[in-house]
Parts: sequence; C-alpha cells; structure tokens
Amino acid sequence: MSEPSPGVAAAVEGELRLLDPVVRACAELLSQVLHPEYREIDSAGRVWDRATMIASLTAENAPRPGPLTASRMCGVQLDDECVHLTYDTETKGHLAHRSSLWRLTGTGWVLYFHQATPFGDIANAGPDADG
Repeated sequence: MSEPSPGVAAAVEGELRLLDPVVRACAELLSQVLHPEYREIDSAGRVWDRATMIASLTAENAPRPGPLTASRMCGVQLDDECVHLTYDTETKGHLAHRSSLWRLTGTGWVLYFHQATPFGDIANAGPDADG
C-alpha cells in the first residue's frame, strides 16, 4: 500500500483534530479548521453553516458527547485542491458513517463540507422504534 498524498495526510490530520474535545470547544481553533463557506448535514439531517456550528460547539451549555472514536478512515485526493475522506465514528454507542471534503486554501487544508449518516441498530430500527 502506498503512502497517502500530502493532501490526504493533511485532511486526515485535520479530521482527527476536529475529534479532539479541546478543539471542539474552542472557537479560535475551530475557525482555523473550518472553511468560511463550511456546510454540514449532521446525523439528524440538520444543515449547519460555519458560524452556527462554531457557536453551537463552543456554547457554555453545549453537550459534550465524550470521546469520539474514528475507524476505517480513508481518503482520495480528487485534484490539487480537494480531498474526500470517509470514516466511521462511535460515541456512547452511536455509530455514524462520515464523509468530508477538504479544500486547500492560502492558509492550508480546511474542512469545506461534512455529512454524517447514522448506522447500526438505532439507525435501522425504523420510525416506530422507541428512542
């Protein structure tokens, strides 16, 4: 297996930084990693922009999900300025497939788009399930 491209390596490093609770709780650190035009579709189907995401994550009463564990992370460099990452996360029994687009800017690689899709027993339980 070959080494990942520098872009893929930078995107993986950035994605792992975003899983760090210290980074997730700091507006300054988040603003360094999220593109000005950042958008996210979370595992509940809500759409977020950069400002709303930073405000939500750094709010004094923001929920702290606990440790996020990432697995099966892989990336593809789509062109000189764009990387696509996919991986899975687990936190407190909640599983999600994740997909991220990273863009190269004048300040380095930043997260441009992210989507999470739940999977496992909770996601497959159907609309009549409890919870």
